[in-house]
Amino acid sequence: MSPAVLRSGPYRFYFVSHDMHEPPHVHVDREHFSAKFWLDPVELGYTLGFQARELRKLEKLVLQHREELLEAWYEYFGA
Repeated sequence: MSPAVLRSGPYRFYFVSHDMHEPPHVHVDREHFSAKFWLDPVELGYTLGFQARELRKLEKLVLQHREELLEAWYEYFGA
């Protein structure tokens, strides 16, 4: 399991090491649900199980923490 870069309530935000050749993004999990958000610009990449209302909440969280997520991305994968 990849280490969490952010936790908010039931959500775990993390990177996957084999994604290093993709543009900056973050994966978000809650229970058996998962989503991927691109960070520049912030937009949904995919979702497995999350409903639209919860995705909007997640997008707001990603936007709110975008700078720290990007910083963590470049620290994790190297600039």
